[in-house]
Amino acid sequence: MVYKGIKRFFDIAISITGLILSSPLLLLVAAAIKFESKGPMIFKQDRLGLNGKVFKIYKFRSMCVGAEKGGVYEKKQDARVTKVGRIIRKTSIDELPQFINIIKGDMAIIGPRPTLTYHPWLLEKYTIEQMKRFHVRPGVTGWAQVNGRKEVPWDKRIELDVEYVNNLSFAFDLKIFFKTIFKVLTMKNNVNVSETAKAGSGGMGSQPVMKENTGESEEP
Repeated sequence: MVYKGIKRFFDIAISITGLILSSPLLLLVAAAIKFESKGPMIFKQDRLGLNGKVFKIYKFRSMCVGAEKGGVYEKKQDARVTKVGRIIRKTSIDELPQFINIIKGDMAIIGPRPTLTYHPWLLEKYTIEQMKRFHVRPGVTGWAQVNGRKEVPWDKRIELDVEYVNNLSFAFDLKIFFKTIFKVLTMKNNVNVSETAKAGSGGMGSQPVMKENTGESEEP
């Protein structure tokens, strides 16, 4: 598909420009994270990418080290989130290091958000239809994110991801881009505080996953 090549070119161009223009902010945030709490400035985590390939996603660390032991979902006023982390999460500044992921070819500006290797379920548990979400590079933002973001149950999110893949176009990406700007400015649906997935094949099992959020090991 010709558009995929054009999309990749613009992803790289936008990401390089974004890194240059945001470099003062990136340095400021990195310094603030290091000053406030012990641990690395950048959080790295395994995610599922194009064709289900595992890659390391980059985010600014927004939680204290070892927060993963607290569960999968975030609690309101979660003590594991640092003061700096609370700000960069609300404004989505914690996602800016993903410009590097895009330049490397792991991600795109727009596409299905990359899932954890084990959440909402393992790769082999996705149905044939759901596997279509892995036919494109995962994105920093996507169709599911502008349609409820973290309030949407995983079955519905993946349904929206597949809808995006089936209707991939410049007009669709542009629509998502402007909707994302609105979401970021209004800071809507930015915290996981309830169960949105169930264990089992295709998310249809009967046992709920843990409700707490680890922040960096949260669902996207």
